[in-house]
Amino acid sequence: MKLNHSKINTLGQLKAAAYTSKSIKDELRENLLEKLSNKEETFPGVWGYENSVIPELERAILSRHNINLLGLRGQAKTRLARLMVELLDEWIPIVAGSEVHDDPFQPISRYASELIKEKGDETPISWIHRNERFYEKLATPDVTVADLIGDVDPIKAANLKLSYADDRVIHYGMIPRANRCIFVINELPDLQARIQVALFNILQEGDIQIRGFKLRLPLDLQFVFTANPEDYTNRGSIVTPLKDRIGSQILTHYPDDIQTAKRITKQEALLDRRQSDAVHVPEIAMDVLEQISFEARNSEYVDAKSGVSARMSITAFENLLSTAERRIIMSGDKKTTVRLTDFLGVIPSITGKIELVYEGEQEGAGSVAENLIEEAVKSLFTNYFPRIDKLQRKDADSEYDDLIHWFFDGEGFELLDEDSDKEYKAKLDAIIPLNQLMQEHQPEISKEDSYFMKELLLWGLVAHKKLSKHRFVKGIQFKDLYGSYIRDL
Repeated sequence: MKLNHSKINTLGQLKAAAYTSKSIKDELRENLLEKLSNKEETFPGVWGYENSVIPELERAILSRHNINLLGLRGQAKTRLARLMVELLDEWIPIVAGSEVHDDPFQPISRYASELIKEKGDETPISWIHRNERFYEKLATPDVTVADLIGDVDPIKAANLKLSYADDRVIHYGMIPRANRCIFVINELPDLQARIQVALFNILQEGDIQIRGFKLRLPLDLQFVFTANPEDYTNRGSIVTPLKDRIGSQILTHYPDDIQTAKRITKQEALLDRRQSDAVHVPEIAMDVLEQISFEARNSEYVDAKSGVSARMSITAFENLLSTAERRIIMSGDKKTTVRLTDFLGVIPSITGKIELVYEGEQEGAGSVAENLIEEAVKSLFTNYFPRIDKLQRKDADSEYDDLIHWFFDGEGFELLDEDSDKEYKAKLDAIIPLNQLMQEHQPEISKEDSYFMKELLLWGLVAHKKLSKHRFVKGIQFKDLYGSYIRDL
């Protein structure tokens, strides 16, 4: 039943409106059941979890469980927890002035109980919106029991002239203040074991203990914990009795395919409208961008246990558009299309997001990032052009012979970082065998996207050791592998 909360300001008015109080877990359960019955999306904006994580999360909520989301970084664990707020009632009443969001019908604090006893139906009521019912704490080694649960406040005792035996001297911590709310503890294993032990009673019995006070405070909370599997060995662990008290542990994962990954990146990237208007991004460019993350997750140079966050693709996309935007400002163009050479501008986004193993450290983060871009091109190459076999007879004919001979006979070919669109297109159009391969294998591609595809073809031949690529200060030079060496001889 929906109430007009703006007209209900006292306990008597709340009773007259026939308001029924319920626990937060029942609240989440009932609103989820309603959404499922109406075929509404329960966790909007979270892609790739439709048949895995989201059904498990829905089952956990229906079971009234506290939840642990276990997964590597950048797998939307905190986002899922925040979206649970949308499953709460829009407004709930509390006893006005209560530190712990006392339910007017079931007060738990001394303050609320005495106020109701004194004023009866005239007890003032205030309302809190569901957006105010989300509390979040990052578990760090310096978190104390006093931070989370509470402690005796000597200043309060002095001001109110109370003895330390009086429970009014207690200063409540974050968890009691989050009563009737969703409380998220991120990176749970980082919480010291003795602090984790302090959560036992809250999770099982719903009460708290502060400094020896015999204080029964039946808190009503929905706990959501997040944890990284790597943390179990590197920095700490979740103590076994605490794991036992968490109803459902749900494993998150990275996107299974490029289409899902692209959807996430486009949704999350923070773009200026001028960038979106001035820079055209071919879909194949987005495919290359996402493939970099897939390559990183399988790379021998990258620590798989640490994971490769979805944030890598998001920040790389932002850098990619900024690289193209900077280029058109320098060249004086009004509009442009993303080039494959622009991907060298995303290297800082990659190096900051990957953890390297020993071999990767020896190669260097920059070299590993360039290698990941080349591997991404290599993986996608055969989706658009004929396969190049690794073991091939030396005298065997190849689709690419004319193009390779063009580089053999020439002095090399350079694409400068700051070439204008006109110069860039003229250079690629001048390679006749490249145009012929495009007409033969990509006849349907739009003119706007064709130049990115031409670059992809050149980079693909480099990745398959048919051409060489050299990075210099102002751009990239493509050559054949042996022609210049033979001419020097």
